[in-house]
Amino acid sequence: MKSFSYTPATDVPSALEAARTEGATFLAGGTNLVDLMKLGVATPDVLVDINRLPLRDVTELPGGGLRIGAGVRNSDLAAHPLVRRAYPVLSQALLAGASGQLRNMATTGGNLVQRTRCRYFMDMTKPCNKHTPGSGCPAREGDHRNLAVLGASEHCVATHPSDMAVALAALDATVRVAGPDGERDVPVTELHRLPGDTPQDDTVLRPGELITAVDLPPLEFARVSAYRKARDRASYAFAVGAVAAAVHAEDGVVVDVRLAFGAVAHKPWRAYAAEEALRGRPATREEFLAAADAELSAAVPLRDNAYKVPLIRNLVSATLARLTGAHQ
Repeated sequence: MKSFSYTPATDVPSALEAARTEGATFLAGGTNLVDLMKLGVATPDVLVDINRLPLRDVTELPGGGLRIGAGVRNSDLAAHPLVRRAYPVLSQALLAGASGQLRNMATTGGNLVQRTRCRYFMDMTKPCNKHTPGSGCPAREGDHRNLAVLGASEHCVATHPSDMAVALAALDATVRVAGPDGERDVPVTELHRLPGDTPQDDTVLRPGELITAVDLPPLEFARVSAYRKARDRASYAFAVGAVAAAVHAEDGVVVDVRLAFGAVAHKPWRAYAAEEALRGRPATREEFLAAADAELSAAVPLRDNAYKVPLIRNLVSATLARLTGAHQ
């Protein structure tokens, strides 16, 4: 591991000031960053420790909704009574992620900015456009079974690994950011980028910017929500496909719905086309499958990951059927 210096920060202004140093990186739980440092993928010169920042509260917002501090640990957020009651999809997504030990360390902000990656990105002996732009994407012809079928480019087919971020995308969450130029709000659906020609840029965050909180809107029908994850083993494993859903149905008709997919793209994939296809339609398995088809018509699978298309299709149908009580 490359040598580095360590700077603890006690408040947001001191953290932002320390991050002005060239080569500085924020350190929270370190569950992704430290792994990347051990592998030589991440080589920061300065670690700015933000664990002492007062960002560990979950509070109700005046107009409804919740504000989640960026330092809230994943395990604490999953168990929070307000989250479990009003946004069960988020609690379920968190509990589906990683292991209990990692959830005890990982933070809300850190989970959002973990690197979009594949096995070639994690191996510095292999070419990868994410760590060496222009070197190529061997995953396209190599091991891509668990990689992107939506929104990929010739430069990268990696998938974003977060479960939590998929639920936040379905919930229309907003990310609060502080940086050298002040504070700004970023919709979580716009925080992560598709690879395009610059797959090395995972998010729209600017140098020195720090996520301070995530705001959840007052979405009443989010109480009827769920996260469903398919993976190769039931214990600690990344998704091969996932669906976050919240639905409002009355008299057998879908009034409103929120859907997002995980493990299919370089970012959490908000399924706007599927949502539009469902609103005002009967809450039946046939309609759920048709809506999934509307979203997945844009999929461009590679040699070994075409199974993800029917997988997501069936996850959408099963999740919505359970939430609405549909039987056909």
